[in-house]
Amino acid sequence: MSAAHALLKAWPANPRDALPLALWDAEGIAAATGGKASHAFQASGVEMDSRDVRPGDVFVALKGDAMDGHKFIAAAFAKGAVAAITDRPVDFPHVLVNDTTKALHDLAHAARERGFAKRIAVTGSVGKTGVKEAIFASLDRASRGAAHRSVRSYNNHVGVPLSLARMPARAKFGVFEMGMNHAGEIAPLSDHVRPHVALITTIAPAHIENLGTMEAIADEKAQIFTGLVKGGTAIIPADSEYAKRLIGHAKALGVKIVTFGRSETADVRLLDAIPGPSGGSMVTADLGDTRLCYTIAEPGEHWIANSLGVIAAVRAAGGDLASAGLALAEMGGLKGRGARFDIPAAGGKALLVDESYNANPASMRATLRALGQTPAHRRVAVLGSMKELGDFAPRFHAQIAEPLIEAKIDHVILVGDEMRALAVELGRRPANSLGFAPSFAQCDSPAEAIAALEEYGLTHGDAVLVKGSNSVGLGRLVQHFTKARG
Repeated sequence: MSAAHALLKAWPANPRDALPLALWDAEGIAAATGGKASHAFQASGVEMDSRDVRPGDVFVALKGDAMDGHKFIAAAFAKGAVAAITDRPVDFPHVLVNDTTKALHDLAHAARERGFAKRIAVTGSVGKTGVKEAIFASLDRASRGAAHRSVRSYNNHVGVPLSLARMPARAKFGVFEMGMNHAGEIAPLSDHVRPHVALITTIAPAHIENLGTMEAIADEKAQIFTGLVKGGTAIIPADSEYAKRLIGHAKALGVKIVTFGRSETADVRLLDAIPGPSGGSMVTADLGDTRLCYTIAEPGEHWIANSLGVIAAVRAAGGDLASAGLALAEMGGLKGRGARFDIPAAGGKALLVDESYNANPASMRATLRALGQTPAHRRVAVLGSMKELGDFAPRFHAQIAEPLIEAKIDHVILVGDEMRALAVELGRRPANSLGFAPSFAQCDSPAEAIAALEEYGLTHGDAVLVKGSNSVGLGRLVQHFTKARG
């Protein structure tokens, strides 16, 4: 036997190497769902929307109250689907099941159990998508591409199992976002994922219209801990007013608890944060047994807190902290969640910050504070209504006047009925002690806001924040001003 042959025989066996390379095949789907496959096939993806099907996907024909996915099977195959999961025989390769929604759940659970991936779940009133992406970037770098995460905001009762079903058997890490609008929604999502690590970013009055109180929001978010595997870790924001409440939920479940923040009691504690030359921050954190220095590309104090949660989650999942630091230094803003664009303006270019996907009182304050810290000739905020605040809406909208003045925003364009409360508040406020008060315009639609911003006239060095709930449609304003960017 040659020396090379001997070395090959001595190569340590890795159970992960025996797992399939294809995401799913007909036999695997049939076994997971209890269904019957009509043909042999291999699939590289799983999709539930025929419009988003890519070549190699298996299409799950879900049935809802208003729509039946079986009507779109032909369209899915026209876009390259290799098979479908159906509850009736069809003239295409398929796996026949009794209930396609249950089949998706079964597929998700099979994906969870067949591999060795450490699973991380993320929820919170603010910042969960960005934190999810940062954790993924950290773990993907360290594992050389063996991390998986939910895409977009696939964080509900359909998106979470779909994201789980898409996790490759050989993935080393899986990161999943979980959202809610009503009580009782988080626990089933966590039960699907059965995470090893569960992180809450913060508690804020998002969806308070449906939950009623901040305490109820905290209690619902804490349900993410109920799905933790034995020995799992709950990661909690130490600076939150509701930290003790969240810790109480975790203690009742007997899970490990790690806190993060500025508090002296935090397990991952901020020691120092210095503004970076490009708008981010240079952070020093105490992890108890070590200190870590890293740079955050994203601007704003809220990202300093977010980064501490990311570091806590990466460490709890067994990831590499150096890779996490590099990932945080390289992350750019996401579409609708902090993406930054240079757009044409008189005499040169202006900066546009796209936060058009979501808004609540806490995120409004955080992004306005970040805008106030952004070097600019003039600072402009285009603010859309914050939805799902119920009877609290007028008060929460009016309270945005304070951070606008503190950040010295020069001009504000308000969009939507709920923003009229802020317009009234700005209209009655005199200039503050420094002689500053923002000018403002009230608009009913994104089209009016586009016209108002064009009439205001951007000049070289201006900075524009676009922020509002997604249903307001301010993404159209972003698209209008970025489509011809120079």
